[in-house]
Amino acid sequence: MPRQTFATINLSAVVANYQQAQALAPASKTMAVIKADAYGHGMLAVAEVLAPIADGFAVAFVDEAVALRQAGCRLPILVLEGAHEPADLAIAHQYDLWIVVHQPEHFAWITAVDYAIQYWFKLDTGMHRLGLSVAQLQAGLAQLPASILQNSMLMSHFACADQPEHPLNAAQIQQIHSLAQYYQLPVSLANSAGIIEHSQAHTAWNRLGIALYGGYSHFRPVMTLSSVIIGLRTIADGEAVGYGQTWTATRKTRIATVAIGYGDGYPRHAPNGTPAILHGQRIALVGRVSMDMLTFDVTDCTEDIQLGDQVELWGDNIHVSEIAEEVNTINYELLTRIAPRVTKQYKSTN
Repeated sequence: MPRQTFATINLSAVVANYQQAQALAPASKTMAVIKADAYGHGMLAVAEVLAPIADGFAVAFVDEAVALRQAGCRLPILVLEGAHEPADLAIAHQYDLWIVVHQPEHFAWITAVDYAIQYWFKLDTGMHRLGLSVAQLQAGLAQLPASILQNSMLMSHFACADQPEHPLNAAQIQQIHSLAQYYQLPVSLANSAGIIEHSQAHTAWNRLGIALYGGYSHFRPVMTLSSVIIGLRTIADGEAVGYGQTWTATRKTRIATVAIGYGDGYPRHAPNGTPAILHGQRIALVGRVSMDMLTFDVTDCTEDIQLGDQVELWGDNIHVSEIAEEVNTINYELLTRIAPRVTKQYKSTN
């Protein structure tokens, strides 16, 4: 029997989350961001379930886009990192991909070829990661024929959208709208937080990322990470658990060993007390996270516990964001770091 360690993906929740985001910005088109294997949820499975309703998809780089096309996807696909080298423009033309332009050098690459590609010109409005300055954008667009601009977009990326009152949000919105009005180009600005928090950022295209996967509490959780108990023992008051003996029992304690660890993507630095769910009750992590195993204090569980009982590390009953807060990271990281040896299983339930 295979190892009972699963990332269970609720595809009905993916659809519901997409529709919920659409309803928040009905005048915009909604692009489902499925880069990094759909944030760890399985890019092809997510694309297939969204294909009947989605307006388009966004991925990080050309390889991800080509995999989508080769799997039969016919919707628009935006490559967020753009071309890494000039040859990527030929691939974009071959596979009908939309390409982000974010460096001055990209304009020379574009003018050297004659490809009918839709370009999304990325303005750096404050993120300072990728993007063109106003001067670079103006100089680059001046090099291009009008035919390219007629089929182009202007985009930017929020730096602080999840902090609604941060003054940079308003400055970024104002700057991109000003440039878009000047060049008469449609705009894409809102990410998940922008869709939820900033209606003035709802433009031609919104880019739905972490909310699609239930990363906000008012969206439905999509991934449930679970494994089973493979060991049970009782230790005495004063005995310790795990590498380095970092947790010591202060009473007679029932310990359950669960078949998942940092080799599966569970965070190694999770502290003592990090919660999980067993039989509908919270249990606490004790001792260091091992490569393949975790240990939990199950002394206070009211139901009988047996080998093979399932433990939920995050999912429907304990939000991934809570675990992320416990380990001082973000839900994006936890979802995307799930290892290939964790079996993905898909379900569709309302």
